[in-house]
Amino acid sequence: MNTEKIKTLGDLKKAGYKSISIKDELRNNLRTKISKGQTVFEGVWGFENTVIPELERAILSRHNINLLGLRGQAKTRLARLMVNLLDEYIPFVEGSEINDDPLNPISRYAKSLIEEKGDDTPISWLHRSERFYEKLATPDVTVADLIGDIDPIKAANLKLSYADDRVIHFGMIPRANRCIFVINELPDLQARIQVALFNILQEGDIQIRGFKVRMNLDLQFIFTANPEDYTNRGSIVTPLKDRIGSQILTHYPETVKIARTITEQEANLDGRQSEFIHVPSLAKDLLEQISFEARESEFIDYKSGVSARMSITAFENLLSTAERRALRSGDDKTSVRLSDFMGVIPAITGKVELVYEGEQEGAAVVAEHLISEAVKTLFPDFFPKIEKLEKQNEKGPYQEVIDWFFNESGFELPDDASDKDYKKLLDSIIPLKQVVQKYQPNAAKEDQYFLKEFILWGLSEFKKLSKDRYTEGYQFKDLYGSYISKNL
Repeated sequence: MNTEKIKTLGDLKKAGYKSISIKDELRNNLRTKISKGQTVFEGVWGFENTVIPELERAILSRHNINLLGLRGQAKTRLARLMVNLLDEYIPFVEGSEINDDPLNPISRYAKSLIEEKGDDTPISWLHRSERFYEKLATPDVTVADLIGDIDPIKAANLKLSYADDRVIHFGMIPRANRCIFVINELPDLQARIQVALFNILQEGDIQIRGFKVRMNLDLQFIFTANPEDYTNRGSIVTPLKDRIGSQILTHYPETVKIARTITEQEANLDGRQSEFIHVPSLAKDLLEQISFEARESEFIDYKSGVSARMSITAFENLLSTAERRALRSGDDKTSVRLSDFMGVIPAITGKVELVYEGEQEGAAVVAEHLISEAVKTLFPDFFPKIEKLEKQNEKGPYQEVIDWFFNESGFELPDDASDKDYKKLLDSIIPLKQVVQKYQPNAAKEDQYFLKEFILWGLSEFKKLSKDRYTEGYQFKDLYGSYISKNL
């Protein structure tokens, strides 16, 4: 439909425009996309077989929707992407505060204008990007904010009594007529405010300050909530839950691969970081594994969840750590090291809710513990499993590395070592190269030094070497040799 040529109600009628509710509009456009095999929710990963089918069924059923899940599970993103299912433009009566449909006006203003001007009533066009309203449910939200109230200034200017409905100031919900309206963190909304939504959800009308106003609003409601909110900060009152058509449970990424895709998509990187910092594939896996470990950790409150934002900010910190190190050492190019992971600790400590035991340990210690656990979990995927007890006289795959440390006094790996010095130090442990070549023969050349460092960390996590943090880096030693030397 050529929106530029349609300026009046008469033009709209001649063009054959037919009114349609927003729920039918979403339904029809979704049907079209599904039948053509098009992706409806672009940029959302890991929900293809779980959340998205349920969401599509809810839209096809014309339901208002509640997205229930822990923080950082793309609830708000899903709601915002629903805008893409709206028609590109819809007509409304020009000057209407509530986007009146020219063929089905509901406000006094629009009805009066159409009665006065008839087919010459001017119309405007509303783009789908302007048909999305979002409100964070905070305890200070009032019925006046959402629904509306009497405006004394308007009454004074127009010289009208408070009994005249023209003195009403519409709230956010009426102004979002024919739009998607999202209320985030619904349980934070006071119970009496939730009650004010009953009529809107069930009958589609509003009531303001006792006025006999019946306005059949046309809205698609989407609510978001955290499961813990039902018992902690507040709850969704039962009659309101009863009026919400579909409740859809969201979840965290189920695999490291999906989590990596999300992090790479969302990370806010400087182009220069991508150009001169190489990130080994294993480093990306390790970063995501930290979040998986956090969700299972006894030190972290699993009910609160571990947001996907933790991995995103940790990835940004990881690259910034490597960047700062390279700038200090004068390297033109560098690669992420395992020791750089100490730079992601600030991104972890602020993103997790600790239980009592975690508080006793301290946030930074818990963060280091998560990195260690991530190394332990991934190590057997890349190198032979390290057994706690080995058969006597049987040479294990790491025996030569362990023997090297037994014969040497120790090995220090400074955090700010230049790339040249870093490689020289790792190359000095000749058995490391042999282990990498044997068990990761197809590893990219630029990833080999990360793998060497990964072996050292793995051996220390499985108690085959000792790893100690000192002011400027890490020191690795033979576990038993260092113990004996201390007691001589």
